[in-house]
Order: sequence, then C-alpha cells, then structure tokens
Amino acid sequence: MTALSRTFFGWRVVGAAFVLAVFAWGISFYGPPIFLQVLHASRGWSVSVVSGAITAHFLLGAAVVANLAALHRRFGLVAVTRAGALLTALGLLGWAFAAAPWQLYLAAPVSGAGWAMTSGAALNAMVSPWFARRRPAALGMAFNGASMGGVIFSPLWVALIAGLGFQAAAGLVAAAAVSVAWLLSGLYLGRTPAGIGLLPDGDAAPMQPATAAAAPRTADAAPLANPWRDRRFLTLAAAATLGLVAQIGLVAHLFSLLVPPLGAGGAGLTMGGATACAIGGRFLLGAAMPPGADRRVVAAANAGMQAVGSVVLLCAGPSVPLLLLGCALFGLGLGNVTSLPPLIAQVEFRPADVARVVALVTATSQAGYAFAPAAFGLLRDLGATGLSISEGVLLFAAAALVQLASAGVVLLGRSLSSPIRLRPLSTPSGCS
Repeated sequence: MTALSRTFFGWRVVGAAFVLAVFAWGISFYGPPIFLQVLHASRGWSVSVVSGAITAHFLLGAAVVANLAALHRRFGLVAVTRAGALLTALGLLGWAFAAAPWQLYLAAPVSGAGWAMTSGAALNAMVSPWFARRRPAALGMAFNGASMGGVIFSPLWVALIAGLGFQAAAGLVAAAAVSVAWLLSGLYLGRTPAGIGLLPDGDAAPMQPATAAAAPRTADAAPLANPWRDRRFLTLAAAATLGLVAQIGLVAHLFSLLVPPLGAGGAGLTMGGATACAIGGRFLLGAAMPPGADRRVVAAANAGMQAVGSVVLLCAGPSVPLLLLGCALFGLGLGNVTSLPPLIAQVEFRPADVARVVALVTATSQAGYAFAPAAFGLLRDLGATGLSISEGVLLFAAAALVQLASAGVVLLGRSLSSPIRLRPLSTPSGCS
C-alpha cells in the first residue's frame, strides 16, 4: 500500500461509516430480535403483535429510503445522518418505555426513519463519492460495521438488559449512538474529494494503460429512463428483496428460538458469532472474486449457501452442534446480501445512474422485507407448541425456499438481460 493510499481521506470516511454502521445495525437491525424476546417474556405480549411492530419499523423506513438522495441534496449528508441518529435514539426509547403494545406502533415510525437515514443506502452515499476502482473494497469495509454491530450488540443487549433493565439499557445506548454520530458526521462526512483537491481512490497521476486494464468494468448502457421497465433493475430489486425477506424474517426470530436450547447468554453469543461469520464472508468474497467475475453468479452462490444453512437449522432439532453449524452457514452470507447489490449496480449501470439504482433497490427491498418479521411470526405461531426450537420448523423451511428463489431470480436477470457491451469503468481525467 502506498503512502498516498494510507493517508487518503476516503479511508477515514470508510472508518467513520464503519462505526456508524455498528450503531445503526446494532440498534435497528439486531436490536429488534432481542426486544421481541424481552417484551414477550417480561410483559407477556404476543410474538405476532411485537413482530408486527418490527414490520412497521422496517416498512415505514422504506419511504424515507426512497427519498434519501433528495434529503441529502437538500439538507446535506451531515445533517441527515445526525437527524437519523436522533430519530434512532428516540425510537429506541419508545420501544423500551412502551407500556402497551399499541405504543410500539408509535415508536416504530420514528425508529424506522432513523434506520433508513443510517443504514445501507446512507453508507453507500457516504463512501461511493470517494472511490471508483476500489469501491468494492471500500463498501465491504464499511458494511463490515453492520456485521460488527451484530457481533457487539447481540450479546451486549442481553447483558445490559439483564443488568440494568430494558429502559436504562436503551437510554445508555441511545446517548452513545447520538454522541458518536454527531462527532463523526461533523469530522468526516462534510467533505468531498473535489472539495479537498483529490480524485476518487486518492489518485493524482494520469491513468496508465496497465492500471486501466485492471479497472472494474461497467455497462456501456443508455441512460436509465425508467427502471421499472429495465429487466436488470427489476431482477436485481426482486432478488435483493427475496434475499432480505428470508434474512430479516429469520434474524427477527432466531434469538428467541435459540434461547430454549442455548440460554439467553448462549443465544446472544451465537447471534454475535453468526454476524462475525458475516465479516469473514465479506473477506472471503473480496479475496475470491476476481475483478471480471459475474457478480450475479456470486450473489446466487451466496443465497444458495444461506439456503443450506437454513436447511441445517431445519434439521437440527435440539442438536447444539447442528444449530451452530446452521447459524454459521447462514451468517457467512449475511453481510453479502446487502453489499452485493450496489456492486452489481456498479457494473451493470452507468455511473450517473448507480446512486439512483441503489436507492431504489434499497427502498424496494426494505418495503418487501418489512413484512418478513410479521409473516414469519405468523408461521411461528402456526408451528408453536410452546417456546421451543420446534416453532422454527416452518420459518427455516420458508427461509430456505425464499433464498433459493432469490438465487434463481438473480440468475434469471443475467440470462434475460440483453447483451451488455462492457468498457473500463469511467473515471475523471487524471485518475490512475
């Protein structure tokens, strides 16, 4: 690594995005499964009612994601990120202090809006302006913060709630999240490469022919007039939605299903271990995927691996080793489900259209997967014979089928799409 790449400000932005993702996913993604178990066990609220509030949390956030680019243009990345942290904190307190189930449905829109402003599309907006050729590595590092959020917060929530109670734990985490987001946003998110005299990737010299050949490739396509009539967009959005439906539906219930065989502490550690596997999965993907690889094939393989994990969980019964194996296989693909769609968009659409495509894919998939916690909650109630892993039989079967459907759709887009002429990824004059 050169001295220039070590000091390039873009990597500091990646570091800030990583930390922000730790809090965003730790609170808004990996928190609700813990909250479901706590509210069900301590207040006697039904799984399906709390699952419905989790669905509202994700669904109402989808409307914000669809307009996130406009919010960034109007108010700026710093202000929107800080607002997202504040809304996340307020929503979290609403979940903790709810005295009746209906109050969860007042907290859900607030927490959902905060999640939208600090999650996938927001991370892409933070990192993408700084990188072109190195964008896969940069986004992968930033999204590893999402996985680290699960590693840290899954067991941390269990310990804090056990030691302090839900309300005090929520207040502590909310204060930390707002403080960190406020500081990092001001320090790192208010700048652009052009504003400090840099080019994407930290390049300062004219592009050399040798490096141009190694650059990523992108579609030589016409401007994206209507994404809803573009087969590449439709299959990408559908595959992302299906993959996240399976993922969110399973994650929302996995902790409480693991509590009977593993105990609360063991279940929290297992959830953390699954998300640690997600970090390993991203590193494996980065190491194994060559620059010219078909990223749709990679996405299909990732979904297939998660389907295998779901089948192992389906067959595990009370076997702890099989439960851990299933969680590990599911976890290896956990992070790639969110980081692969922006990378597919990068090579299939013009650079000018990528941000729009990513925002629409994120909004569409969030609107779809928002229903997963409630739908999987109904499946769980159908299979319930008391709070035990047997409740998860229908969940695991449904997750495996949906993951396989995601793999098929993403490959279908590859075969249905018109031939795409590829050219080296365009970069500003003077990039190397």
